[in-house]
Amino acid sequence: MFEREMMDFIDRSPVNFYAVRNVALMLDKAGFVRLNEGDVWHLQAGGRYYTTRNDSSLIAFRIPEGEACGFMMVSAHCDSPCFKVKENPESDVLGKYTRISVEGYGGMLMAPWFDRPVSVAGRAYVRTNSGLEMRLVNIDRDILMFPSLAIHMDRKANDGHEYKKNVDMVPLFGGECEKGALKRLVAESLEVEAQDIVSTDLFTYNRDKCRLWGANEEFLSGSRLDDLMCAYAGAKAFVDSDEAKNVQVLAIFDNEEVGSLTRQGACSTFMADVLKRVSALYGGDDAFRRMIANSLNVSADNAHAVHPNFPELTDPNNRCYLNGGVVIKKNASQKYASDAYSRALFIKVCEEAGVKYQCFENRPDMPGGSTLGNLLNYSVSVATVDVGLAQLAMHSPYETAGREDVDSLVEVLKQLYKMHIKNLGVTINVEFKDV
Repeated sequence: MFEREMMDFIDRSPVNFYAVRNVALMLDKAGFVRLNEGDVWHLQAGGRYYTTRNDSSLIAFRIPEGEACGFMMVSAHCDSPCFKVKENPESDVLGKYTRISVEGYGGMLMAPWFDRPVSVAGRAYVRTNSGLEMRLVNIDRDILMFPSLAIHMDRKANDGHEYKKNVDMVPLFGGECEKGALKRLVAESLEVEAQDIVSTDLFTYNRDKCRLWGANEEFLSGSRLDDLMCAYAGAKAFVDSDEAKNVQVLAIFDNEEVGSLTRQGACSTFMADVLKRVSALYGGDDAFRRMIANSLNVSADNAHAVHPNFPELTDPNNRCYLNGGVVIKKNASQKYASDAYSRALFIKVCEEAGVKYQCFENRPDMPGGSTLGNLLNYSVSVATVDVGLAQLAMHSPYETAGREDVDSLVEVLKQLYKMHIKNLGVTINVEFKDV
């Protein structure tokens, strides 16, 4: 039901800035009020608000009319591995070709970038009569390509290849081009003069659109499924939810793929800053601490499905599959923040929503990547469960997931937003007795 809307959301979100803009548009349409972090906030019971940081992270919250029991939070991230365009990017090759200098962002699969239509999107700061103005930019046509080396020139290419980012991963831009050619394309897209562009954050993106495929169209493929699937599902569930007896929170963070150590990342003070301002309605610092103790954060980031050609690379008893339901992730080294308590809460929500779930743990000798669940606890120590949707080809510029799973995640998150810790029926403070 929701997969085509999600595919459209992803296609309209080539980079982090656009993903946040598109979530903001969903919130605007639903009547949420945008707040500026630098202004005084006049929050009211029953109010619906959101704020952004760096134009690439967003936190939205819905305040109940009555007393709030705690925070019910869903967090995801909006960045994906790609290449960031460098300053002065044009480089000449023998006076016949022009390449664009780029730098890798995040840990990516590099081979799938070859021989695909690629373009550039991001943001630019532009001089105007009233000062500097931030504008989003998307050069909405095919302008770059990472050309493969022919098999005749690399006979061992199919035996494995060590990719050198400064050699292999430098995209072709055109024939002989003058310096500043890319900047002029950016200016044309923005309908400004090139000299009025002061600075930019530009990233490459794969131009291939999302599509359904398979014998029964049961699979869904596209760019940036990790983690725009969860960002969309969280936003959709949040917007469609009604008020509950908790403060409902949606957080979309940037820079998860490079460690979250930025002012807008999950390790920043962004979440704590927002939640403390909200808890001021209920009594300030003490209220904040009480509410956090009665809160749950669902960290939503996709998980590794069993690969049909390499099933042995997953734990035999803790595997997940495309269209197998929402994935609950666990790791002994705390790469994921889930524990028995937070998993029990989330499983009960799944049961209440009638949504199937599956569990994932890495094979013991193959440590996986981390996500933002445990990193968010640096600033807000809250019970957290790490979940996601099963997918193949994670960190490829074209990934694959299960069509049915989109609905599953939206429905379980809608159910989550209805509830709070106290009505989940779990006793938090128990008396320990000798056995």
